[in-house]
Amino acid sequence: MTSINKKEVEKFSKMATEWWDPEGKFKPLHKFNPIRIQYIKENIINNFNLKNKSKPLSGVNILDIGCGGGLLSEPMSKMGAKVTGIDASSKNIKIAKLHSKKNNLKINYLCSSPEKIKSIKKFDVILNMEIVEHVEDVNYFLKSCSKLLKKNGLMFVATINKTLRSYVFAIVGAEYVLRWLPIGTHEWEKFVKPEDLKKILLKNNLYLNKLDGMKFNIIKDEWNISKDLSVNYIAKFIKH
Repeated sequence: MTSINKKEVEKFSKMATEWWDPEGKFKPLHKFNPIRIQYIKENIINNFNLKNKSKPLSGVNILDIGCGGGLLSEPMSKMGAKVTGIDASSKNIKIAKLHSKKNNLKINYLCSSPEKIKSIKKFDVILNMEIVEHVEDVNYFLKSCSKLLKKNGLMFVATINKTLRSYVFAIVGAEYVLRWLPIGTHEWEKFVKPEDLKKILLKNNLYLNKLDGMKFNIIKDEWNISKDLSVNYIAKFIKH
């Protein structure tokens, strides 16, 4: 079995050169990134009771799945984490490696998917950010991810809810009206409801600890954490 959806990999491979262009095809992710980084950082610090001020994530072993060009892997590494970034697109990994080398960051980038990783050492934290809506089989994908996480480890999942509102905002609005994303970036059928995500992860000994919505403020031109789960949401799970 595989969690890789070849069509999705090809789609993102075609845009690989634009990962680090804040005005390019990944502009929405660049806008999204500060709030994701802050959320992950704060939750890791609180969960593991970390005290290092200059390198707040020092010593934390993180696996960034579907890392793309390294938009999350790099800030995690700068905060002291030991980062492994995996992506099914070799083009994405090539871009990520080049960019981290330019910034003198030691990140272990691999062209792989979670089911193919034969890691003896398990991870403290797994990041599944904006990836579950692009995989072939979400059940198999999350089962494979959970095997790589330590007991009491954290898994962060950020994705899009399967609602009428998400169809209007994430597909019609973002792709067709505002042209924030290339048309065809998302398929509504692949969106995952929080309760379905919770059920799948519960089967793999991962318990929901925190669930928040993420909302874009057009006036301030920034993303904020919100109580509204109807479109974008982010969840923190703990492995028992």
